This record gives sequence, structure tokens and C-alpha cells, in this order.
Amino acid sequence: MYSFIICVLALVGSYFVYGKFIERISGVDETQQTPAFRLQDGVDYMPMSRIKNFLVHFLNIAGLGPIFGAIQGALFGPAAFVWIVAGTIFIGGVHDFFSGFMSVRNEGFTMPSIISKYLGGKVQKFMAVLIIITGIFVSATFAKGAAGLLTNLTNIDILIWTTLIFIYFLIATVFPVDKIIGKIYPVFGALLLIMAVLMIGALILNPSYSIPEFTTQGLYLTDKSIFPYLFITIACGAVSGFHASQSPIVARCIENENDARPVFYGAMVLEGLVALVWAAVAMAFFHGQPQLAVIYGATPSVGVYEMAKTLVGPVGLVLTIIGVVICPITSGDTALRSSRITIADELHLNHEKWISRLKIAVPLFLVAFGLTFVDFSLIWRYFAVSQLIVATVVLYVASAYLNNNDKPYIVALIPAILCTLITFGYILQAPECLGLPSMAANAISVIATVIVSIIFLKKSKKSIQ
Repeated sequence: MYSFIICVLALVGSYFVYGKFIERISGVDETQQTPAFRLQDGVDYMPMSRIKNFLVHFLNIAGLGPIFGAIQGALFGPAAFVWIVAGTIFIGGVHDFFSGFMSVRNEGFTMPSIISKYLGGKVQKFMAVLIIITGIFVSATFAKGAAGLLTNLTNIDILIWTTLIFIYFLIATVFPVDKIIGKIYPVFGALLLIMAVLMIGALILNPSYSIPEFTTQGLYLTDKSIFPYLFITIACGAVSGFHASQSPIVARCIENENDARPVFYGAMVLEGLVALVWAAVAMAFFHGQPQLAVIYGATPSVGVYEMAKTLVGPVGLVLTIIGVVICPITSGDTALRSSRITIADELHLNHEKWISRLKIAVPLFLVAFGLTFVDFSLIWRYFAVSQLIVATVVLYVASAYLNNNDKPYIVALIPAILCTLITFGYILQAPECLGLPSMAANAISVIATVIVSIIFLKKSKKSIQ
């Protein structure tokens, strides 16, 4: 319990300390007019209040990520707490702040266009494809997770629920941002937070359960090594490149640059808190039991259902299920929306008309729907590694941005290097990737990371000169 409280305090405090430091070095200027006013178009660009943008962005980036990822990450025991806290403060928070702030500073552009400005056109094309693929993976993963839980509750065939969810995805993807997202998403964002508070409150008040400490033994329930698997399993609760694809949606609605820290860094901190709660609940509820290991290879919606039913009773169960169903659905549609915006930006297409938006959205819709027939755990792992690659590149872009403005770019470069190491480590040794022995994979990862870091530093020096 003490370990959990320390982690909560560290996350909350980071917003006021490290988040403020990041804001200061970024060069936030409250006198600059934002793209929401300058480029207002009635579809994607329009001013929204700070609190509305915060809740919309929180819901967009959260969804199933800090719930399912944290439940699966609980297999690694209290080490998951350390990764969630350190990752959120020093990696995810930095990533999210700069992905949003750089978009605000660059006309609300999607990340590939920003990458082109700081890292060149070749990286831009690669990232455009990767961000679109990540958006498709997210929508497929989140839709399947929500549909699986609805099937458990209703016994209605999962294909029916999946189809209904994707019909909603298509509608929300093409509607103007203020019609659906701006109106109802703040409510659902608040619901996701209430759900987490409800679960942790019930757990703390129940004497049958105890949240493990850092020193607790016997909680490591997987044969997978902490490096790199823990860092891939818990993505959205620590660092996720998926957030970079969501940032332009809200960056196009920010009223003042002073809103960047509350909206982008603040939402990441809150997501870290949600992930911390679900990791703690899973560890306490399944302490030393094989059920948690089973959940790792299956849809964690089963675990959510069991924990909610036991801890919070019928009323709490309804609220929890609503949250776990609605929140991933609302993240899935914004994943497709960000993919639609990215494609339109890259091809310089005008998407103010309905038909132009549908021409982009329908093919995305069909590909994502097809992926729902693939094994959930496999989709989740591919989603996790693809989003980490995106996050790594975004952190290098943030380093270049700070470097070009004579700011301490090391705050983004060190996280970028660490993410590079994790990415290489996973790709080289994961069974679904290259499957090399861990010792060889780790050695190659270190060498490859050093090479990438040197190339980046040399390129950065040339760009300044």
C-alpha cells in the first residue's frame, strides 16, 4: 500500500514540478494566436475550452490502454509500478507535451509533417505509414476488446457487437469535431476517471486484499524478462506513440498555448494514474494466482469483469463495464479519425466535404474491421511495438526542436535513446518478430542504439550549422 501511495504522489507532483519545467523550456507564448482561431473550418479546426480539450484528449489517449496493458503488466509484479511512474513522468509526459505543442506551433499539423520539418522527408513518409497503421491497430484492438466484454455480458455474438462498433467508428470519424467528440467525450473521460477511483476505493476498503509493496515476493508470474517485455506490455500507461497521432485533433482546438501543459502533460499524468490503479487492483486481486497469467494471453476483459463484479457489486459493475466498453470505443474512433487526417494532410486533400472524408475513412474502416478476426494478444503486441517506434521518433523530433531553439534537448534525447533500446530489444527477441536469443538480442540492441544516437547527434549539429 505504501508503495502505491508513493507512486500516486510522485505522479501528481510531477505535473507541478517536471511538467512546469518542460513547459518553461518549450517556449510557450500566450500571446500567439492558435490554429483553432487562425484556421477555423467548422470540421477539425475550432476553439474549445481547456477543460473540454483536456477531457477529450484524456479519453482519446486512454481507452483500453491503461486498463488492459496494466492488467497484463501486473504479471511482472511491482516492477510495473516503477515503469508506469518513471515512464509517465520522464518519457510519456515529455512525448505527449511536445507532440501536442509542436502541432499547435505548426498549424495543427499531424506528426509526419512536423517530422519532415525537423528530420527530413524520408522519415516523414515512413512515419506517415506507421501512424496510419498504428491507428488501424488501435481501432481493431479496442473494438475487439469492447465487443468481447459485451459478448460476455449479453451472449450476443461478438461479430454483431463488432459490426455495430465499427458503424459508430465510421460516423464519428467523418463528423465535425464539435458534433460528437466535443459534446459527449468530456463526459466519458470523466467516467473513465470515476471508474478507476471506484475500483481502487473498493479495493482499499476490502480487508481481503492488499496492494503489494516493492519488496513483495512471489508476484512475478511470467517467464518473460522485464526487459523488453514489461516496457512493451504497459504502453499507454507510460509512453505511447499512439498519443502523438491524437495530439493534432486537440491541437487544432487549443485556445491558448498556456493550455498545452494541462491538456497534454496533464492528460498523460492522469492516464498514468489510471494505469497505476488497474495494475494495483490486478496484483491485489489475483495475487499469486494463475488466473492473471491466463489473462496475459487472452482478452483481459474477462479479468475486468471478474474484478469489478467482486469488488464493487452490481451498481459499480454497471459503471465499470460502461467505462470499459465506451472508453475504448471512443478511442478507437479517434484513432481512425487521426489516420484520416494524416492521409488527407500527406496527400494534400481537402476534407471539408463529407464525400471527401468518406473516401478516406471507408477503406480504413474495412482494413481495421478485418483485423478484428486476428488473435487479440497478437494484435495487441503488434500495436504495442508499432506505437513504441512512433514514440521513439517523436522524441527524436522533440530533441531536434529543442536543439534548434537552443534549449536543453537532453530531456527528450535520453527518453528517445531508451525507447530506441527497448524497440530494438523487442523486435530482435520477440517470438512474433525475429526471435533471437535474449543475450544476443540485447547486445545487438545496445550497438544499434549507439549507432542511431550518433547519427542523430551528427544530423542535429549539421542542422544548427
